[in-house]
Amino acid sequence: MKFIDEMNLKGKRVLCRFDFNVPLDNSQNITDDTRIRAVLPTINYALDEGASVIMISHLGRPKGKPNPKYSLAPVAKRLSRFLGKDVRMLNDCIGDDVKAHIEKMVPGDLVLLENLRFHAEEETNDDHFARELAGFGDVYVDDAFGNAHRIHASNVGITQFIKECAAGFLIKKELNYLKKVLDNPARPFVAIIGGSKVSDKLEALLNLIQRVDKMIIGGGMAFTFLKAQGFEIGKSIFEEPLMEKALEILKKAKELGVKLYLPIDCVIAEDKNAAAETKIVPIQEINPHWMGLDIGPATITLFSEALSNAKTIVWNGPMGMFEIDAFGRGTAALAHIVANTYALSIVGGGDTDVAINKTGEQDKITYISTGGGASLELLEGKELPAVKALDRC
Repeated sequence: MKFIDEMNLKGKRVLCRFDFNVPLDNSQNITDDTRIRAVLPTINYALDEGASVIMISHLGRPKGKPNPKYSLAPVAKRLSRFLGKDVRMLNDCIGDDVKAHIEKMVPGDLVLLENLRFHAEEETNDDHFARELAGFGDVYVDDAFGNAHRIHASNVGITQFIKECAAGFLIKKELNYLKKVLDNPARPFVAIIGGSKVSDKLEALLNLIQRVDKMIIGGGMAFTFLKAQGFEIGKSIFEEPLMEKALEILKKAKELGVKLYLPIDCVIAEDKNAAAETKIVPIQEINPHWMGLDIGPATITLFSEALSNAKTIVWNGPMGMFEIDAFGRGTAALAHIVANTYALSIVGGGDTDVAINKTGEQDKITYISTGGGASLELLEGKELPAVKALDRC
């Protein structure tokens, strides 16, 4: 696969697919611009090489129709501030008006096209839509790692209709970190897997159990493992159809000599309410009418010991319902522990990046992935469709 710094961009129109799917508040203000800042090196490189840059992205789920709520206009404004240049925002991503504007662009110009998902053809990977997008650029650069696990017109279909393709610096960085960790990690290698459902992480668990030295399982998914072992888990979330798979993973860990850690105590409450009464109890003492919503202090100590000699840590998924402060202490504590190890630490997916930022420890993490679904698919051992599409271009 070719990367942007291996292309001749001078005087060319560079069509760049980015992931500007950023969170907005009710006033259309961007509340987290991490994904915008992550691709600035790719934009600046193209400009420095004498190219004009046409940027395309999606935002939210407008269901194939124009919706002002999901306009990329706030992104154009933020990009202008970061780049110190005017970023022209167009009111569509295809059509004669867009084509006419792009044909007038000169080296150094920047334009952002409107939300790709205002057209249903984007998500159906429509050839005609992909061909029209491809016609806007002399070369195509994909740097939308957060969308790399999707098969859409703007990141997969488009590669059939443009002669030269490459990946941007963000995709290069993401692949370097995640693939290096999976293929040749410094050991001990520890995986921390959390989140609510085993079904969401099953393939990642099955892939990682064959690669790691230790595995820590927390969050709601831990209760499927505990229930499968015969523990009373009260009203805690669990997936009965996957209890057998949970036992298989426990058995596989034992066969491979992988140390697998589950919670030994938890924070319980009668319901998922910030005002609810909470108790910290050993796993063996969960009230049948209460539910587990976070790991407890003894578990934090156990997990800390498991991480103490780690050389590589991959973390995907929180340890509890961290959105509510009363149930977020376990995730916060683990964030501090991971941040202060001497390990190469990679965090991604399952809202883990949000939890890390909430603790203020983000600068101590080696790498925080910008793509939850894409990073999870790499942890599952899968090939990303958008990356594969670049290979064939």
